[in-house]
Amino acid sequence: MKTRNILFTAAIILFLFPPAAAFSFSCECVSVADGDTITILCGEGANKIHLYGIDAPERGQDFSRKAKSFLSDLVYKKVIQVEPEDIDRYGHTVGIVFADDLNVNREIVKAGLAWVYRKYCIKPFCAEWLELEDAARKAGIGLWRHKEPIPPWEFRRRNR
Repeated sequence: MKTRNILFTAAIILFLFPPAAAFSFSCECVSVADGDTITILCGEGANKIHLYGIDAPERGQDFSRKAKSFLSDLVYKKVIQVEPEDIDRYGHTVGIVFADDLNVNREIVKAGLAWVYRKYCIKPFCAEWLELEDAARKAGIGLWRHKEPIPPWEFRRRNR
């Protein structure tokens, strides 16, 4: 009976405080794959991190190299902090990345180099990111230099 109560209590704690949202960690960024994906090295293990709530241009799309370069300038060879938000279908961490106390996800949107991924960006701060995206669009910076840039999710769908 006592063991069952302990297991029940542990299950409730895990339900209320899921591990992915319960901690942040710091590791060195060892690779930048594109404008919204990095690889970090923690101890001896490398982990892929997708930046939460944003979607940058895909390889072959306008501004994909610029987005990758911008992200690389912010994180490559630096110790960064990751706040996990989710795990994707491939088992990779989806998180908010900080470099020198700068919210990298936010900065990429502000620079006009990524869309807020409306389908997945559901946290309250996403409203601010949408405002930053709109400001970049109105100012014509980054990918918003084009009148109607193709969002990455449409680009992927068209090229399947």
